[in-house]
Order: sequence, then C-alpha cells, then structure tokens
Amino acid sequence: MEQLAERSSQGDRGSRDEWYTTASKASWSNFCELKKTFNSADIVAGNKVIFDVGGNKYRIVGLVAFRSKRIFVLFVGTHAQYDVIDVKDL
Repeated sequence: MEQLAERSSQGDRGSRDEWYTTASKASWSNFCELKKTFNSADIVAGNKVIFDVGGNKYRIVGLVAFRSKRIFVLFVGTHAQYDVIDVKDL
C-alpha cells in the first residue's frame, strides 16, 4: 500500500485511504455483502477479490477470509501493472 501511496496523486491517495478505511471496518460474511460495499469488485478462484480503486486507475487484489473477517492483500498496483499478472498465481 505504501508503494501505491508514493506514486499516487492526492486524489488517488484519498481513494486508497477510503478503500482501506472501508475494508478495515467491514464485517462481510460472504461476497454478496462485500459487493454491496464495493459494487465494482470481482471474485476469482479461491476467494481472491479484485478491487478497483481510484476510478479504476488502480487495482488491489486481496484474499478475503470471510469467516475470520480479514483481507490479505496480495497485489497493489496500477491497472497497467495488473494487466500483466495472473491473479490465479498470487
């Protein structure tokens, strides 16, 4: 998250901070509940969730453990950086 902050403009930092604050306070039991909070989120294999941040300028990929109410951040980067990774390999 700090690497993203270093590259981000003030507006982008606000988006990232808003995502972090919202996600930290969340207590989702399933993806449907998460989707109500982050309607642009997508789930892929193994409860990995792709979050669009900053108007889809940045991506955060997290492993969401619904039972323990935690998100393990696996990737933070620009949309262009996201395009060259394979989320299944994270």
